[in-house]
Amino acid sequence: MPTQIQDPKRAWSVLIVSTLAFTVCFMVWMMFGVIGIPIKKMLDLNATQFGLLTAMPVLTGSLIRVPLGIWTDRYGGRIVMACLMAATVPAIWMMGYATAYWHFLTIGLFVGLAGGSFSVGTPYVARWFPKSRQGMAMGVYGAGNSGAAVNKFLAPVLLVAFGWAAVPHVYAAIMLGTLVLFWMFSHTDPSHQVASNVKFMDQLQALKDPKVIKYCQYYSIVFGGYVAMSLWMVQYYVGEFGLDIRLAALLAACFSLPGGVLRAFGGILSDKYGAHAVTWWVLWVSWICLFLLSYPQTDFTVMTVTGPATFHIGLNVYFFTGLMFVLGIAWAFGKASVFKYISDDYTDNIGTISGIVGLAGGLGGFVLPVLFGALMDLTGVRSSAFMLMYGVVWVSLIWMYWTEVRSRPVMGQHAGLAPSQV
Repeated sequence: MPTQIQDPKRAWSVLIVSTLAFTVCFMVWMMFGVIGIPIKKMLDLNATQFGLLTAMPVLTGSLIRVPLGIWTDRYGGRIVMACLMAATVPAIWMMGYATAYWHFLTIGLFVGLAGGSFSVGTPYVARWFPKSRQGMAMGVYGAGNSGAAVNKFLAPVLLVAFGWAAVPHVYAAIMLGTLVLFWMFSHTDPSHQVASNVKFMDQLQALKDPKVIKYCQYYSIVFGGYVAMSLWMVQYYVGEFGLDIRLAALLAACFSLPGGVLRAFGGILSDKYGAHAVTWWVLWVSWICLFLLSYPQTDFTVMTVTGPATFHIGLNVYFFTGLMFVLGIAWAFGKASVFKYISDDYTDNIGTISGIVGLAGGLGGFVLPVLFGALMDLTGVRSSAFMLMYGVVWVSLIWMYWTEVRSRPVMGQHAGLAPSQV
């Protein structure tokens, strides 16, 4: 198995500039997580309508991931990524002129194209590196998820200084500048493209593979949950703890930033210890954090020997932020480990499989904010969002145990290895 990079200069140039492009795309994709708050106030939206508003760009960015992954296999990542970024610039700019709810929903669909960049860049950068380094490469590229945190740093400053409408205008200029840099420093290798005689439907045969469905489930948590929480957290801090939008965005970045940046480290761990081991521990850490985050602010009275005594149980803002920080780290590792599964099992079809799995993760990011809003309108409990995620993690833990953990030796020199490796 080759371990050396064949063209290091071009490979690292592609990885760096692609990661920059993905960071900007993700920043744009998460824009409603901040500007949605003044828009919600302006349009007098309820929690469900706000959830749909924030999730609308995620829908398009999810649905387009499969065709983008296939086109990347066929035409190469450079041209597909450049066309995608160029297509989003007019929609981002027009967002600043929207005035009605349907305006935001419609334009949000076109802005959401930026979210499809993940399925382009993942196979594009992976093929510049040997298999033993692909987990690292995809992890570094995936660190562009930190664009969600960049949005939380930049958008509140622009919003307070110039109003919410300035944010999409500045973001459109940044996207255009990034497109120019990407085209200047990226490269094309025709050997990375899938042979032209491979048909569209042949590539989609992977949907029949049960392992692909399982990886979709994992990714709907570590990526779909990450996207949903990144969109939901600023307004959660404002509503739950009564914080100013700038402080709320700063604390929300404590989840978004490690959830993006540390993905590269998760790729390195996945290369070293394997995708299964990393994913298994990610799910358990998620389960513990979400269990604690699910508990709502509660006052209860106990009859004691001296009379009634009232107690309060609930997370304060510091403990809450600490748990979100840990959850962000876990999901960063999980996003990398799921794609290590893909690079290990589907070397010749990374683009298509990453598109399918990315679609599932993105759809999770679309559905979850809407469900968060609906649950809050229904129950009046903000932490119901974490209760929902806790249940989803339970499903994945049980699924992983029955399909992977039970088939592995737990003692001896082969502990942790798949049966085929023993």
